[in-house]
Amino acid sequence: MRNITFLHPEFFFLLIIIPLFIAWYIWKNRGLQASLQISTLRGFSQAPASKKAWLRHALFGLRVLVIALLIVVLARPQSSNSIRNVTTEGIDIVMALDISGSMLAEDFKPNRLEAAKEVATQFISGRTNDKIGLVIFAAESFTQCPLTTDHSVLANLFRDIKTGMLEDGTAIGMGLATAVSRIKDSKAKSKVIILLTDGENNRGEIGPMTAAEIAKTFDIRVYTIGVGTVGTAPFPMNTVFGKQYQNVEVRIDEELLQNIADMTNGKYFRATDKEKLKAIYKEIDQMEKTKIEVKEYTKRSEEYWIFALLAGFFLFLEVFLRSTVLRNLP
Repeated sequence: MRNITFLHPEFFFLLIIIPLFIAWYIWKNRGLQASLQISTLRGFSQAPASKKAWLRHALFGLRVLVIALLIVVLARPQSSNSIRNVTTEGIDIVMALDISGSMLAEDFKPNRLEAAKEVATQFISGRTNDKIGLVIFAAESFTQCPLTTDHSVLANLFRDIKTGMLEDGTAIGMGLATAVSRIKDSKAKSKVIILLTDGENNRGEIGPMTAAEIAKTFDIRVYTIGVGTVGTAPFPMNTVFGKQYQNVEVRIDEELLQNIADMTNGKYFRATDKEKLKAIYKEIDQMEKTKIEVKEYTKRSEEYWIFALLAGFFLFLEVFLRSTVLRNLP
């Protein structure tokens, strides 16, 4: 059986009323014996003793048991597993995702943004012990989700991301700076930012390298990912004739992304298709395996209902016996 503890053990002081109740019962029954005057007891010497005379005390025993069980209920018994030392990851991660219009290019299927969301969600599902946050950026940046261990909520927020949520453009410095502000005060053993973009920095009030220097100051490692094929990529255009595709040149500032990664002791990756992007996240997952030993505490569960049910059962049994088999006749 799991370890049992009590939330309000002070209620056990009420158990003192039980011996007092028993003493009162004994004193009360001493004066309830009926007397009958007869000339001799010879005719009753062989008469068997009635079992009901003794069973009537069982009603009092049931009442005492009900009181004791109700006191246990008031003490709120709770069960929990024992504390144990476990080895887990001690990493906080913020994912900075580019949602500019160019992320709709379909060199990834169905497009760059949807592929990035799908692969990132798979990455999150494998990091069960880490706190993960989400920052999105285009011409400006926005914290979509602060650091959290509720990965189901984070996955839902990922699914809601789409282009057009922010003014169009690519502010890599702003995206990185916002991610840094969200993780800089973390107490985790390792702090990581994964920045994914498909373009060149052309907007924003904070330069990418300035943001990288801030990240370095707070000992934050930045992994940068450039997404896009080499050469040109099909980009959907809405025209009067419906959706048309135009091949657009892929421009990624790989030198900038490499410099950001080098300055923060991270690494730059280039993803030219969805499978390559999956491999990149897998490699990052393998590199970020900082082990720490922590104490694991399990949630407590209420156990009072067992004692409440028993108290109700014995109370019903007492009432039933008192009204039927052990009923007192006037």
